[in-house]
Amino acid sequence: MHRAQEPYAAAPKTEKPALAAPTPTPAPPSRRLISPSLAALLARYSVFIALVAGALLSLVLSFTDQSAWLIVFCVLFPLVLVGVFDITQSEHSLLRNYPVIGSARWMFEALRPYLRQYLMEDDLSERPFNREERSIVYARAKNQEDRQPFGTELDTYSAEYEWMTHSLAPAPVAHEPFRVSVGGPACAKPYSASVLNISAMSFGSLGRNAIEALNLGARTGGFYHDTGEGGFSPYHRVHGGDIVWELGSGYFGARNRDGTFSPERFAERAADPQVKMVEIKLSQGAKPGHGGVLPAAKVTPEIAETRGIPMGEDCISPARHSAFSTPAQMMEFVAQLRALSGGKPVGLKLCVGHPSEVFALAKAMLKTGVRPDFIVVDGAEGGTGAAPPELADHLGMPLREGLILVRNALVGTGLRREVRLAASGKVTSGFSMAANMAIGADWCNAARAFMFSLGCVMSMRCHTGTCPTGVTTNDPHLQRGLVVPEKAERVESFHRRTVHALAELVAAAGLSHPGELLPHHVWHRVSPIEVKPLDRLYPFLAAGALLEAPDETAYGADWQAADADSFAPRAAVGPRRAA
Repeated sequence: MHRAQEPYAAAPKTEKPALAAPTPTPAPPSRRLISPSLAALLARYSVFIALVAGALLSLVLSFTDQSAWLIVFCVLFPLVLVGVFDITQSEHSLLRNYPVIGSARWMFEALRPYLRQYLMEDDLSERPFNREERSIVYARAKNQEDRQPFGTELDTYSAEYEWMTHSLAPAPVAHEPFRVSVGGPACAKPYSASVLNISAMSFGSLGRNAIEALNLGARTGGFYHDTGEGGFSPYHRVHGGDIVWELGSGYFGARNRDGTFSPERFAERAADPQVKMVEIKLSQGAKPGHGGVLPAAKVTPEIAETRGIPMGEDCISPARHSAFSTPAQMMEFVAQLRALSGGKPVGLKLCVGHPSEVFALAKAMLKTGVRPDFIVVDGAEGGTGAAPPELADHLGMPLREGLILVRNALVGTGLRREVRLAASGKVTSGFSMAANMAIGADWCNAARAFMFSLGCVMSMRCHTGTCPTGVTTNDPHLQRGLVVPEKAERVESFHRRTVHALAELVAAAGLSHPGELLPHHVWHRVSPIEVKPLDRLYPFLAAGALLEAPDETAYGADWQAADADSFAPRAAVGPRRAA
């Protein structure tokens, strides 16, 4: 029997091994005329080299009788200079490696917002305001047709969809503008406010023409114009529209040389009959908990005069107030401003942060007996001011949650009847107003919507001073494009037609005033197969619930932590960090 061969056994030796085939001589490697590194270098510089060659050739040919070559040289030579600059500069490595052509990146990066806005995005996808939202404002501001044919373009089965319920017995549409009386028993000069007003935007952030147009529109339409914390400027005064003077942590227009609050200067300016109310700004949606600095180079004589600051120095807005340090002291400051202004309504503006601090304000009202006449809740999605992206995107409570929290704090402590409540944040339509009022707001303020009515095209250059429509710039050449009388008409028209749209919604619900709207009038789609009214999605406290049984509410821990004499919580809220 033959033995099976091992799988890897050596082959048996033979007597006469076959002659091995001669190994072919390898061909000599081809000689490259250009090394790979040199080829890559030429590829990177090919455009620049071509431009240099073209410029030299056209220069030589321009000495012939054909003058067209001189035109070619004039076109190519500036590009050659760009290439020389790109190669020699040290800031951008991309330009050093790819002269001339690398600049296309910056060109397309600069054009990207415009290409997206006008060519690539649909009417509903843009942020922070989509084309449909802006188009409504533009149409109403220009007195153009704002009705749409062929049904809604919204996806009624998406999780973002909301609607109002209507009645089978609609009420007549109100033709008189809706008003809200602001001012409690301590006010000698209560104010009748419109349900839609111009939110805080400072002179300096907005140019003089924009401020004038907004104020003239407010006077014509019978609504108020919030000054923002930049002070009560001469351009707020020119046309005599109703003013809400916002007093921030810098106390601009009412400050001492060291930046502290000046009762004398405040009383002098607050006595102006154009000032209808005073608003203490605690925080804003764009950058809550963050101060600001206006560099000395940007402090113009007009800004210095308006804010009461010296020329040649940085203008600092601290992150917190120096006139008070506790919730109870804040209420005393409210009472002081009310007395100094001759009894005008005084309120607060805040973007909600720690819930315990909101409850601390309510406890301070109960302890001191002083109530602000109104509170404006600013949503984190709002704000015209520039801010670091971390603050703009991830700091502060959105409007709906913040508004409900403040509403519950006031209702739960029995204070709601004495304190008016306003909402500010992405208000562009009658429905956005109705939704805010259904969850507790008495009126709404809008900033960016009124900027659109002035002609803003959302170019996202507000903080650069190069606004192409002249709204957020102090450049006189750019401001020239904003004609005050014409834009004031648009401001008034947007307000009037938006409030009328609100009136139509209220009437369709079978109501006579937006103050009658309740959470169950607005429904929200939770999923493609589930919808709920807002009163089943959010907690809405009954009157006195926080005083009678706070632990039975969703806010028990925050209520217990709240302290009228300190903004710091007096007890831990939630689990503590592990050791």
